[in-house]
Amino acid sequence: MFTKDVYSGRRAALKKEMKNGIAFFPANNEAPFNYPDNTYIYRQDSNFSYFFGLKHPDLVGVIDFDSGEEILFGQEVTIDDVIWCGPLPSLQEQGDMIGVSDVRSFGKFGDYIQQALAKGRTVHLLPTYRGDTLIQCAKWLNTTTDNVANYHSLPLIKAIVKLREIKSDIEIAEMEKAANTAYYMHTTAMKMCKPGMIEREIAGVVEGLSLSGGGPVSFPVILSVDGQTLHNHGHRNVLKEGRMMVCDAGAETENYYASDFTRTTPVGGKFNQRQREIYEIVLKANQEVIANTRPYIPYMVMHTLACRTLIEGLKGVGLMKGNTDDALKVGAHYLFMPHGLGHMLGMDVHDMEGFGETNVGYDDITPRSTQQGFSCLRCGKTLKPGFVVTDEPGIYFIPKLIDIWKAEGKNKDFINYERLETYKDFGGIRIEDDVLITNDGCRVLGRPIPKTVSEVEEICAQGREWIKMQGLY
Repeated sequence: MFTKDVYSGRRAALKKEMKNGIAFFPANNEAPFNYPDNTYIYRQDSNFSYFFGLKHPDLVGVIDFDSGEEILFGQEVTIDDVIWCGPLPSLQEQGDMIGVSDVRSFGKFGDYIQQALAKGRTVHLLPTYRGDTLIQCAKWLNTTTDNVANYHSLPLIKAIVKLREIKSDIEIAEMEKAANTAYYMHTTAMKMCKPGMIEREIAGVVEGLSLSGGGPVSFPVILSVDGQTLHNHGHRNVLKEGRMMVCDAGAETENYYASDFTRTTPVGGKFNQRQREIYEIVLKANQEVIANTRPYIPYMVMHTLACRTLIEGLKGVGLMKGNTDDALKVGAHYLFMPHGLGHMLGMDVHDMEGFGETNVGYDDITPRSTQQGFSCLRCGKTLKPGFVVTDEPGIYFIPKLIDIWKAEGKNKDFINYERLETYKDFGGIRIEDDVLITNDGCRVLGRPIPKTVSEVEEICAQGREWIKMQGLY
């Protein structure tokens, strides 16, 4: 946890943004995965954590925007809690830890909110993303689960996005920690990327390194030689010479701040000519974005720059053709990169996307595009100092998508389908960095993870001896 002044300050900032009503923030419940007492690792709700900081269930935080009151509803510690979990702070002590003096029994929250509703008070609730929380909220609000959405508050969403999108110095420091853990996760994966290894052997080590760094992975590890599948969580393949391994992985800190990096490594540690050509195109797109990203320009401009760079590079190797501007305009690049350049990053790996991508990544000035090749961008709005976004261009050869487009003759003026047939066994390449927007430009968070061809090959060359030392090869 941070100091109580951090949480008090955040709640005070929210009060300045909201005009009236009551907002309540339920903590996440424990989530069993096969029987009640065998639960997943506990993960607090990010918004509760942002404003109230405590890291366990059976809590509700309340902010009254009319009176200024702040209330913490929670369970008092029992002797059973002490027996199983050790000494714990009392409910009042927990309130003191976060600067809330008014603490009340968790069981009284339903009556509190019903009394507010009876007085005609406006109740603000954020969208729920877990079924148990939805049912709990329906009970408190004395309504059906279908009607809970009537309490979802766009003013509250906009106010919290405004606060959370700008990362403070302490938040940036947390994200640097997560990025530095990711350095070890990715360089270790590179060292292990040898023929005969099974993907799960590497993915398991990567996840373990995150845990040893202080927190779980910030999302399930994506690691596969089938990199053409964008979110490939299957780890069954045996690594073979001639394939490339995409590793998309990040760490989470004890305070829930995330990192999210991707590197692509040739199995065996050496790029062949075809791999190098495609890799260099993706790398150039990644580096062009970093060189040109700065505050007060829409991130859609950087997405467009990345796509233009990919088109030019693919023309250079004979996979695309024609006028670049025309290809860009019709979204012909979508065949090779069917996702956006990046997303917001913070306490959630796709920061605040529980509010809806458009509410987080776009605004009134920058509406979301409907054009193929641009509508897939999660964050396109104007950048501000303190934003953290991902820069993750990629090139993928997806056989089924290629077959569909070829059969339809789609964008045939811009795609060399005959040559493309010879790449259907290639897989995919993605290179991703976490980028902090500064006052006059940007910088990549964390210790630099190798990404040039020579850097990747050099770290891979260290791998055989490392693997022998670990007894893994």
